[in-house]
Amino acid sequence: MTEPVLETRGITKRFGALTASEDIALDLKPGEIHAVIGPNGAGKSTLIQQICGLLRPDAGQVLLGGRDVTRLGAAARARDGLARTFQVSQLAMEDTVLQNALLGALGATARPWRFFGRALGDAELRDRAEAALAQVGLADAAATLCADLSHGQRRQLEVAMALTVDPRAFVMDEPMAGLGAEGSKRMTGFLSELRGTAPILLVEHDMDAVFALADRISVLVYGRIIAKGTVAEIRADRAVREAYLGEEP
Repeated sequence: MTEPVLETRGITKRFGALTASEDIALDLKPGEIHAVIGPNGAGKSTLIQQICGLLRPDAGQVLLGGRDVTRLGAAARARDGLARTFQVSQLAMEDTVLQNALLGALGATARPWRFFGRALGDAELRDRAEAALAQVGLADAAATLCADLSHGQRRQLEVAMALTVDPRAFVMDEPMAGLGAEGSKRMTGFLSELRGTAPILLVEHDMDAVFALADRISVLVYGRIIAKGTVAEIRADRAVREAYLGEEP
């Protein structure tokens, strides 16, 4: 049986009387895209923060490559190969594409950020950054200011920065956000290929993209997983149709 690359076991998080995550168990296997869907307020952001190390769960575990990383912070998990992209771009707009990629590569090391100037001349880090840009199709834009990129190119750059950590797994928060129909189509094709580099835990509202990409889907509603399954199984699930897909039972 294939061991999960990333796994949560009984993740629970409470904020006072509000239970934002309740006994969440899911896993991500090599080569797959596992989508997490749910309405606004379902607890998807809280779940991502716990998986990536920005919030510590009140109960449960997060495992990466079979290792319990629940007590590790976000930087340590990134160095261990957990790569993340954000719903809202976290890019340095005043810097070039290559400089942003170098920031990602530097973040994958234990070096302090104050040594970023030295990183510009570090051949190993530069090679890692340039290889990531080439993989996402931005090699020719290395000297371009991030502010001058299209929205779709900025999404590609975010993926390039994630690639610099030599990822075991990606956690992607709404990579289709802000993209038009054509941009979403291109990103869908790109992510389909990217799963060969590392599996993807995908949080996404674009259901066309989810249904095109996902090997498995978990449906989160009010902090609980109410259904898991393949695309066909989720489409046919009456509770999911009522709670999220907006279809009549």
